[in-house]
Amino acid sequence: MGLLDFIKGELLEIIEWQDDTRETISWRYPDEDKAIKNGAQLIVRESQTVQFVYLGEFGDSFGPGKHSLATENIPVLTRMKSWKYGFESPFKADVYFVNTRLFTGLKWGTTNPIMMRDEDFGIVRARAFGTYDFRVSNVPMFLKEVAGSDHNFRVEEFEDTMRSRIISIFSEALASSNVPVLDVATRYSELGDALLPLINPVISSKYGIEVTSFIVENVSVPKEVEEAIDKRSSMAAVGNLNDYVKFQMAQGMGHPSGGGSGAAGMATEMAVGMAMAQEMMKQQGGVMGAQSAAAAGGSVSGLPALLSPAEAANALGVSEQDVISIIESGELSAKKIGSAYRIKKETLDAFLAD
Repeated sequence: MGLLDFIKGELLEIIEWQDDTRETISWRYPDEDKAIKNGAQLIVRESQTVQFVYLGEFGDSFGPGKHSLATENIPVLTRMKSWKYGFESPFKADVYFVNTRLFTGLKWGTTNPIMMRDEDFGIVRARAFGTYDFRVSNVPMFLKEVAGSDHNFRVEEFEDTMRSRIISIFSEALASSNVPVLDVATRYSELGDALLPLINPVISSKYGIEVTSFIVENVSVPKEVEEAIDKRSSMAAVGNLNDYVKFQMAQGMGHPSGGGSGAAGMATEMAVGMAMAQEMMKQQGGVMGAQSAAAAGGSVSGLPALLSPAEAANALGVSEQDVISIIESGELSAKKIGSAYRIKKETLDAFLAD
């Protein structure tokens, strides 16, 4: 090997990076202690940016294309090296390739529940998860604050930091948004779009990264809150419970063969029985007749002044849960003594009269 060949072997003539990992954000070119020659070819592919770093300071940067490293192409390095007569001799510098393409489908999720105030349910604990996409928007800042001098910086090395930062911003935004829990499920897309202007200023200024898409896939609440939501939905579907019970009774009377079982059958049997008893007591007269007449006017006779939900349910021919539901809806007034409800007889009479 001649001296010329030896010198050539110690100089870098072509600098490029062919990335096939799809997970690498930045990559430092392995110079193997070789110097860069005057006129060396720098090849930068699409979605790549090259940043030169000389003695810890950022020099020139290059976008996609084929570049010849000469004085006119590296003015910052020329100034830093104090080349009075231009770039003539080989020099050494760190060359970083940064992948500026879009990294998609990264997952985020709350580690601990978010405490949020809801008008319907008070203080509620909520969990959330989803995905986001990002790209490097400021190469020098990303190299300085995130990748450092790492030879091969991958997405997985930064994923935990990004996730914790995004969750922190999301938690603060959701907690202060005053969006009712019942409405959150219908606002996933709206939440994601609204959070981008809050996330990007923090992420960009600190890491040189832009989040291009933030998707909320699910916001869940504890089981007891889900049950309360289901119960409220059921009440809304039923509507007026008094009318619903009357409808069930009418349905049972229209189908006597199917009225012998279930709540509708019991209600039908009670209605027929009450009608027959009323007719018999009218014929007997006396006190029983007077009580029957009162019952015909919508009053429940022969009951104590204060009724439990079970006693009211027995008198109405419905389930105890139906009575409790209508109490909780506010349609039937009741007083809570300890952990149990008590209903005044006159209150029940007034409800039936409606």
